[in-house]
Amino acid sequence: MKPDISLATNTGHLHLLRTAGLSVSSASSVVKLTCMFARKIHVDYEQGGRCLPCPLKWLDSFSMRNFTNASVFDNTLPVADGLMEVGTNVPIAELKDAMEDWFRRKSYLPKQSALIIEPCGADTLVRRL
Repeated sequence: MKPDISLATNTGHLHLLRTAGLSVSSASSVVKLTCMFARKIHVDYEQGGRCLPCPLKWLDSFSMRNFTNASVFDNTLPVADGLMEVGTNVPIAELKDAMEDWFRRKSYLPKQSALIIEPCGADTLVRRL
């Protein structure tokens, strides 16, 4: 039975399935994208004194666009609003800087807002989903 790529198609992560060696030719199977990478992180932004989760659209835009030409950011997977999974080789400080730059280029993140990236536990991941 071939894996179903409907979830991956909806979030635009076919490239991750291809690089993982999974078939993407069938849209009638199921792929579980849980725990793809070892680290889970919150990606929030501060606006007007409030801490808000970055929308999945923003996170997906960053992960799909290899604008940095830095392969280290290939190991990023948006999971939900404000949540990502990242590989152990992804430097969080550099990820934050690159994401802020990209979000500002796309006019997602206002200049006066700051991005906040913090590790999260499995219980937090489940609560936010």
